[in-house]
Amino acid sequence: MLEAVMLWNEPNNLSHWDFHLDPDWSRFAAMAKCAAEAVRRENPELKIVLGGISPIDANFIELLGSHSVLDAVDVVAVHGFPLDWNHWSIHQWPEKIEEIRRVAQRPVWATEVGVSSFGAEEVQLFGLQRSVELLRSVERVHWYSLFDLPATWTATTRHKEAEGSAYYRHYYMGLLKEDGTPKLSAAHFPPGMGICQWFHFRDHRLQPAVAWLREHGVRYLRTGISWADWFREGAEDWFDEQMAALDEFEVTLTLCFTPEHLGVAPHYTSPPKRIEDFAEFATWAVRRYAPARRELSVQAGVE
Repeated sequence: MLEAVMLWNEPNNLSHWDFHLDPDWSRFAAMAKCAAEAVRRENPELKIVLGGISPIDANFIELLGSHSVLDAVDVVAVHGFPLDWNHWSIHQWPEKIEEIRRVAQRPVWATEVGVSSFGAEEVQLFGLQRSVELLRSVERVHWYSLFDLPATWTATTRHKEAEGSAYYRHYYMGLLKEDGTPKLSAAHFPPGMGICQWFHFRDHRLQPAVAWLREHGVRYLRTGISWADWFREGAEDWFDEQMAALDEFEVTLTLCFTPEHLGVAPHYTSPPKRIEDFAEFATWAVRRYAPARRELSVQAGVE
């Protein structure tokens, strides 16, 4: 069941939005507002979440507010990795949340909270337990992630090996190793916390993920479907398979990644040439996976 739709992912991160092509984020703002309007038309009850920001930057939220983006969403999301990439202490989590709450005047969700086991599994376990303590005031917290990124896959970052050892931390964020072996943190995953797990096209980890989430009583899941993948052969079949498998969870569905042929530049981080194209994808996704209740009632012959 869809709990929410998230519009984009980390729009202030060059790895997900090319702000060299959109230096004042006006294109992003127009795209997000257009998509939010489309989602509201399809299902007014569905929560709309602003794509989780990384880094956590109140000035960026103020900028989007000046573009009226905040008026179009119900929730603002943040992503934080203070033991791996951020320039602040893990103990500052409450302060970071409050900074965004003050500016956004909206509920704040932490939709990616993570610590790698790159140095030691004990470090990840400490990070998990301390994050739980520090984020008790946050309605929705998703741990990133369930599985380690497979070693043969490329991490979604523009910087890659130029990051030095920081790049390889992307491969150690899971509670489970690539082969499904649990790490120390897996046995201490707390009740009530959600998981963020991305599934790639035809991802072999889908059913093992569902089994683990079910076994451990996880209720909240954040994942995504790729706008760019929508144009691949068999994409809708794969999306249907993924969403059917995840139907028992309360899902926040992220919509992102520009198809190369629709971008200002031929890259998944590019602003689209037409903002309406992303809204069309959002309309399709909500109509297919979270239709309004009245529409369901009419289909069932109930008034």
